[in-house]
Amino acid sequence: MDKKFSHLSAKGDPSMVDVGAKSETARVAIARAVVQLDDAIIDALLDDEIQTKKGPVFQTAILAGIMGAKKTSDLIPLCHPLGLDKCCVEIEVNEQKEVVIDCMAKISGKTGVEMEALTGATVAALTIYDMCKGFSHNIIIKDVRLMKKTGGKRDFDRNEET
Repeated sequence: MDKKFSHLSAKGDPSMVDVGAKSETARVAIARAVVQLDDAIIDALLDDEIQTKKGPVFQTAILAGIMGAKKTSDLIPLCHPLGLDKCCVEIEVNEQKEVVIDCMAKISGKTGVEMEALTGATVAALTIYDMCKGFSHNIIIKDVRLMKKTGGKRDFDRNEET
């Protein structure tokens, strides 16, 4: 096996990856989280939004997801602090009545934005959980995963996997 963990020094200690010699490239990552809600919560959907005493659930989750993506390096110890060029969160309810959250992060830089996209999708999902737990604790956050990334050494697209 010639692959190695990028965040370990030669001695095996945690180490931030040195990106100093890398060229800046356009980098984009899209991550997804799926939230399974109780029927009582889904029944509260009105015009693709859930209104609670805390406010509109999906609109609040979108803001929280963007804020989470921007704070990724504060949460994940070896992530580089990045000034994102763009971040957006989209939320929709699919045919299975699951909430699908997609977070896209974009930068022109020396390192990728996969962790920012994953953090944004996860924080949005946690916000939905927090705002809806008064209805029911029967909420499942599942399938948090990278869907696509471009820029850097290897592009990745989950839809093109074999």
